[in-house]
Amino acid sequence: MTNDNEIEYKSYSRVLIKISGEALMGPSGYGLHPPTVEKIAFEISQVHQLGVEVCLVIGGGNIFRGLQGSAQGMERTTADYMGMLATVMNALAMQSALEELKVFTRVVSAIPMDQICEPYIRRRAVRHLEKRRVVIFAAGTGNPYFTTDTAATLRATEMKCQAIFKGTQVDGVYDSDPKINADAKYYRTISYDTILQKNLKVMDASAIALARDNKLPIVIFSLAAPKGLLGVVQGMGQFTRVEK
Repeated sequence: MTNDNEIEYKSYSRVLIKISGEALMGPSGYGLHPPTVEKIAFEISQVHQLGVEVCLVIGGGNIFRGLQGSAQGMERTTADYMGMLATVMNALAMQSALEELKVFTRVVSAIPMDQICEPYIRRRAVRHLEKRRVVIFAAGTGNPYFTTDTAATLRATEMKCQAIFKGTQVDGVYDSDPKINADAKYYRTISYDTILQKNLKVMDASAIALARDNKLPIVIFSLAAPKGLLGVVQGMGQFTRVEK
């Protein structure tokens, strides 16, 4: 018997996993916490072992966030490019952790830097996935003023992924912050339009609109979920599915 919140992982052959840069900090409060990176890499490897083709987008907020730099007086375009470079550092760290687990990976950057990763070429990235490599997309879209949420939705659409799995600090979508409001309403499923109308802080509006226009489901879950990412992909535990 299944419940309303179950998602059969067998229905997925290709997914994109979006992870915030802050998730890699662990208890450190800044930068990279190697045991946390290794834990997340292990969970990704478990999903990969199911036979699911996996690509990743990792934020850079643990190192530098463009909006924060801009708010402190830095020119916005420069700040955003610095944030993109932070995502490359995180991507390389995740690549190292995955390859320690014998998972072949490719870091693909929207900003060419040939000595450390590949430039983004859509057909080549698709081929990597077909060859069972985990593809880590870095440097956002390569353009300022776009978040890694938007980059994740764009790449998932280009790769023809069947869903985006976004790991956060909460176990789904609520109508207010459950850490502050004990009576916050939890949504088992929610529509793109409701998120936009209520201005819920799930992903930025551009990312939600792009997912809606391409009928791309988004699954919001906690990185601390009891059964981990593998459980969520298999439809177990608590999460929110965003769809039409």
